Amino acid sequence: MKKIFIVVLMLVILGKQNPYAQTWAIALHGGAGNMMPEQFTKEQLDEYQRELSNALQVGINILKGGGKSLDAVEQVVRYLEDCPLFNAGKGSVYTHEGRIELDAAIMDGNTLGAGAVASVRDVKNPISLARKVMEASPHVLLVGSGASEFARLQGVEMADSSYFFTSKRWEEIQRVLSREKMGTVGCVALDIHGNLAAATSTGGMTNKRWGRVGDAPIIGAGTYANNATCAVSATGHGEFFIRNTVAHDISALMEYQNLSLNAAVEKVIMLKLAKAGGRGGVIAVDRKGNVSMMMNTSAMFRAHANSNGVLSFAIF
Repeated sequence: MKKIFIVVLMLVILGKQNPYAQTWAIALHGGAGNMMPEQFTKEQLDEYQRELSNALQVGINILKGGGKSLDAVEQVVRYLEDCPLFNAGKGSVYTHEGRIELDAAIMDGNTLGAGAVASVRDVKNPISLARKVMEASPHVLLVGSGASEFARLQGVEMADSSYFFTSKRWEEIQRVLSREKMGTVGCVALDIHGNLAAATSTGGMTNKRWGRVGDAPIIGAGTYANNATCAVSATGHGEFFIRNTVAHDISALMEYQNLSLNAAVEKVIMLKLAKAGGRGGVIAVDRKGNVSMMMNTSAMFRAHANSNGVLSFAIF
């Protein structure tokens, strides 16, 4: 009888520590911008939805099996990095000099641990290198050749410039586009253990110069996670997201003003960021499993799923 009482008491205590146990949720994005449906063929839209669905399923399988949110966001972003449709990893855009420079960040909402890399040119999956920075170094952000050296020491898979070549991206830089090419990828997740995580990866801005780095690898700007509030991944014009510390601002509004996730996201994206002239959007999930996917542009490639059976995909 005493053993049964102890077991029941432990379950009650565990329940109080994590009242949302067995709840999981996940969201991902593949970039935002002022795109219109008529700019795409039906076949192109079908291909985007298929790849978003495949990426989402990677995360769903991990979370449904009781896996960690940190593993889910890393593996989802790895999938999107390997897909040439998006501006990350394989599909990254070119700099003014005709090179690929990759940025990525990951954050663990449970420990507030974070890792990021910027301006790497020879790492196949920058998001996994970012996780190595978080777990195997005392640092948060590594850049350029130093990040590559660390990657080799950690046994991270490398890739030469030919791997990243796609004719579509090369043609874009030959036209020397004056606008930013959206397509940054990201993922946020809540696992059944109550832990949040966020990950973001990007090739940056088409035609960027002078080692420009956007918001994706900047903790608190394009990527943030805190178990007390939410996990956020952003996409858009990075300079504005950095200046307005968008990802952390959403978390802070929840923590200090007790706003709901959606109210905090709306205040930052639709009011503060838009007023400053910033264009883009975020995906976010809170500790209860609520998801918000909001943009002040005409489109954002996005999808989400949760333990209640919700499964959705949208672009416009």
